[in-house]
Amino acid sequence: MSDSSGWFYCLTHQTVEHGKGCKGPDRMGPYPDEATAARALEIARERTRSADEADRKYRGEDD
Repeated sequence: MSDSSGWFYCLTHQTVEHGKGCKGPDRMGPYPDEATAARALEIARERTRSADEADRKYRGEDD
């Protein structure tokens, strides 16, 4: 069961939702507040970039 009490970013509608909204697979979150939910895609990009960098270092590919 998904948490419906926080803030979410809806990938389908590209909007911020609070509480119940679109189906779970279509949403990112929960986030603590509306502003953070609005940055969901930026946060995901930052986390992916960081994980990719950690992978490169782990494999010894860092310069």
